[in-house]
Amino acid sequence: MSVEIYQHSFANGLTLLVEQMPHVRSAAFNFLIPAGCVHDPPEQLGLANLLSDLITRGAGKRSSKELTLALDELGLDRDESSGTLHLRIWGSTLAKNLVPALGLYADIVRRPLLPEEELPPVQDLALLELEGLEDEPRQKVMVEVKKRYFPPPLGRDRRGTPEGIQRTTIEAIRQFHQRMVQPRQSILSIAGNVEWKQILDAVEQLYGDWQPQPPVTYTLEAPLPSRDHLTKETKQTQIGIAYDSVPITHPDYYAAIAAVNVLSGGMSSRLFTEVREKRGLCYAVWASYQTMKDRACVIGYAGTTNERAQETLDVLLSVIDQLKEGVTEDEVQRMKAGLKSSLIMQEESTSARAGSMASDWYFLGRIRSFDEIQAAIDGLTADRIVEHVRAFPPRSLTLVTLGPKPLTLDA
Repeated sequence: MSVEIYQHSFANGLTLLVEQMPHVRSAAFNFLIPAGCVHDPPEQLGLANLLSDLITRGAGKRSSKELTLALDELGLDRDESSGTLHLRIWGSTLAKNLVPALGLYADIVRRPLLPEEELPPVQDLALLELEGLEDEPRQKVMVEVKKRYFPPPLGRDRRGTPEGIQRTTIEAIRQFHQRMVQPRQSILSIAGNVEWKQILDAVEQLYGDWQPQPPVTYTLEAPLPSRDHLTKETKQTQIGIAYDSVPITHPDYYAAIAAVNVLSGGMSSRLFTEVREKRGLCYAVWASYQTMKDRACVIGYAGTTNERAQETLDVLLSVIDQLKEGVTEDEVQRMKAGLKSSLIMQEESTSARAGSMASDWYFLGRIRSFDEIQAAIDGLTADRIVEHVRAFPPRSLTLVTLGPKPLTLDA
């Protein structure tokens, strides 16, 4: 299925990416703006997250209600969220409605009202989300693992802290928006049944005169301790681990992804089979890969009973370590089938494609084609995966547990 991809860099620093998908009737856009929670002031952690909610509560000449009605009239499926490095603004609609949607989002991104009277309810919702985290021990452990694996501020949780949320003022949010939400290093990716020239002209008109601001950087701080236990009288123990991997820019990237998929690529994967099915140690176990430009990690999780928590951790780490002893051809074939299935699903979704294009451009400065990715997957072998695991064994282990008693690591 042929597709065409176009790219244009505007003088103000905004990058536009467009993939024409004539076989669909929808279109999606994905904005990545370098205004993530790494830039939260230390005394106002959670500010970027508050902005992501407040930014659609009125923009341009429209009140909050008028803007919501205008977005709904276009049938937009949408979301605005703060991540570690970026403010992400996403929307999907019928292709014929895309240009009007981009017009509404020009107001949202560039001219939000950020009304002071809307801040208290936004803060209340943010505080409720934080309180809810205490009732979700699995999520809580994952938040704490990332805080300890990634050096501050890369390990920050977008939700912030109760104190930071309460200290944030509307003036601070407006200043953050003016300084951080800008075209320089921003990426707007669009995928769907659209025409390149029409989109280029519309984006030029709507965003071409958007004025860039001086770039803002962040400084990495000393990492937090890599071991922690959160004492809580619960009936289960939550286990979270993280260890070094290679980033997406590394030649071993696909081998790293393959290794994680052998460990945790479905109900026939090693972790599910060895930890849950054979030994009945836990109700949930998995591993996933997370990357930034210059670093990456494998994050693992297991939830189990208090009585079998230490055994679960020991077996979890043993299964990961045993990967270096060899990978079967059946595991390789299942891994390839899983990765290709995800690739096909992405090819058929305008939203997924817009997201992956923006991600590729941010990480790699180019967009990978489906043929390139498929060829890389086809080239994976058992020997190649084992070679990678031996060259990059699990190291710099981060461990966080939540439950009545801490666990121990043997040498």
